[in-house]
Amino acid sequence: MGNVLVLNASYEPLNITSWRRATVMLLKGKAEGLEHDAAPCIRPGLRRPTVIRLRQFVRVPFRPLPLTRRNVFQRDGHRCQYCGVRSERLSIDHVMPRSRGGAHAWENVTTACLRCNVAKANRTPREAGMVLKQPPRRPNSGPLFEAQRQMASGSYREWARYLNDWSTAA
Repeated sequence: MGNVLVLNASYEPLNITSWRRATVMLLKGKAEGLEHDAAPCIRPGLRRPTVIRLRQFVRVPFRPLPLTRRNVFQRDGHRCQYCGVRSERLSIDHVMPRSRGGAHAWENVTTACLRCNVAKANRTPREAGMVLKQPPRRPNSGPLFEAQRQMASGSYREWARYLNDWSTAA
């Protein structure tokens, strides 16, 4: 448990940082602690933070989330979008094959198990008689996406109340 969720003054997720950096921000008065770890204090009167909020609003330029295998698997919940199987051996499938003019974009890539990817081959899902569980889409913002990834690992449950409002808005 070494990561801390950093919120903007508007409670928007900004970043995930180490507890040491978060503690320095608290000591300098740049942030306030909203949630703290149940572990013993760092020093008397100072507990390890898990969620902090900046005191001043920071304007952050929009940076789109990069299209990577890891991010596609995270978006799709590490499940084949054709048969729903959760497997270690997953691949990336282009819904409209690239050889037929399909783009390498968020809206055209999905997670598929090797069996389904081979069965679909160089066809569209309709031509192969396969149905997608959910259509591919561009995921939420970068900090929100990363925070949801860490929450999905089972830790950082206290982050949920700060992320739920933003995940529905994004």
